[in-house]
Amino acid sequence: MKDNNQTHSLLSMNGISYLVPFILITSCFALWGFANDITNPMVKAFSKIFRMSVTDGTLVQVAFYGGYFAMAFPAAIFIRRFSYKAGVLLGLGLYACGAFLFYPAMLTGSYYPFLIAYFILTCGLSFLETSCNPYILSMGPEETATRRLNMAQSFNPVGSLLGMWVAMNFIQARLNPLETEQRAQLSDAEFEAVRDADLLTLITPYVFIGIVVVLMFVVIAVSKMPKNGDQSHSINFFGTLKRIFSLPRYREGVIAQFFYVGAQIMCWTFIIQYGTRVFMMEGMGEKAAEVLSQKFNIIAMAIFCGSRFVCTYLLRYINAGKLLAGLAFAAAILTVGVILFQDRFGLYCLVGVSACMSLMFPTIYGIALDGMGDDAKFGAAGLIMAILGGSILPPLQARIIDCGVIGGFPAVNLSFVLPLICFVVIIAYGMRCSRRTT
Repeated sequence: MKDNNQTHSLLSMNGISYLVPFILITSCFALWGFANDITNPMVKAFSKIFRMSVTDGTLVQVAFYGGYFAMAFPAAIFIRRFSYKAGVLLGLGLYACGAFLFYPAMLTGSYYPFLIAYFILTCGLSFLETSCNPYILSMGPEETATRRLNMAQSFNPVGSLLGMWVAMNFIQARLNPLETEQRAQLSDAEFEAVRDADLLTLITPYVFIGIVVVLMFVVIAVSKMPKNGDQSHSINFFGTLKRIFSLPRYREGVIAQFFYVGAQIMCWTFIIQYGTRVFMMEGMGEKAAEVLSQKFNIIAMAIFCGSRFVCTYLLRYINAGKLLAGLAFAAAILTVGVILFQDRFGLYCLVGVSACMSLMFPTIYGIALDGMGDDAKFGAAGLIMAILGGSILPPLQARIIDCGVIGGFPAVNLSFVLPLICFVVIIAYGMRCSRRTT
């Protein structure tokens, strides 16, 4: 009987059930999870296809997360003027548009049109996240908002797992088996033939996901959705920013989110480089090492997914700030292992970090927006802008990786000092939030 009452209070309020809207909006969490994690392995794929450095390949992440940054506050203004549902629909429209642009990008045979497609796609994701996260928070009582968001976010890694699986089986495994050194020796004509075939392989999943997003757009457009949190349509941009950034919990939450997203993207993007070095040291070929590394990435995401459900349950009994700080501390310890071990033990530590990260994004988000009411629209935008960490920090790590060896130590190992710093910041935020209520 107790569980039934808790379920009722989680997704209903004042006699109104939000179950169906919750399911529809939660589906969007899976859609942007797919986009995020089919993209991480593309840093390595584009580097090979266009014979570029790892640093140049991370321009994918710059374009991807730059779109989040650029569109967060415009998205907040849009949903303040109209509604959460309108924000979701515009986000899905931009997502589909960006995905379909991969086809003309392929026809150019150039790298930079893909960056434009990624940017437009993630402008859509920025609208989706700015709309969906606070929308979920509003679908029930305020006291269960963080749990509700963690539940919805639990389906984000489901999409991520699918994105990783598609990247491994439909892109990485089907690219031309020529290794990086062999590609460098191709003539211009040979290079163009291999490049064009690889690009056709790469774009196919993006075109298919574009079709799925269009179908999702239609379903949500014709469905009756609640107008939760849409009490005011007035826009006082600078006044609202001043008000929300005066709150230490929110201001520090934006900083913590910046470093969390940076850590997440670094750990999931460069597990390919890390694992490839380990497996090639064991005598494996480059392509086989990359595919096996992606399998470890999928294992990491599966652990992340399972841990999200466990952590959502633990939030019923443990203070959110304390749990956040504890998991960030465990992630920091594991990251030290990633840096120091030069064999599979380091890779195992890197996989383990994902179990600790599972709680972080939605919990930082929920703590930072707690009690904001209608200001959550703009508050959400600041937290989505913090995703810029995924654009700024990975290129810094890539520059370290491109050094090859530093002081006789693998640069790819030393590069994980950056995620370590990120987790220290999150420990501090969790501890501060566990001690205060404002």
